[in-house]
Amino acid sequence: MEIKKSDKDIFNEWHDDPANWKFGIFYFNKKDKRLLPPKRIKGFGWTVNFANPYSVMLLIVIIVLGLTIGLLIKK
Repeated sequence: MEIKKSDKDIFNEWHDDPANWKFGIFYFNKKDKRLLPPKRIKGFGWTVNFANPYSVMLLIVIIVLGLTIGLLIKK
């Protein structure tokens, strides 16, 4: 009888695999469709999955939005 792994178990395996962390800080996993997986040190928030184009677009939108708000407040 085959035991099927839950999504949480699979996500934890990906998260704990050093091959999915570039330079130890950038998460890069093409199989992982999550936009914001947890950071390498659990409990410190989320990071961007740089292998997911939607995740990268979300990061760009957040940066542009932050800069725009910062420039508007500065005026």
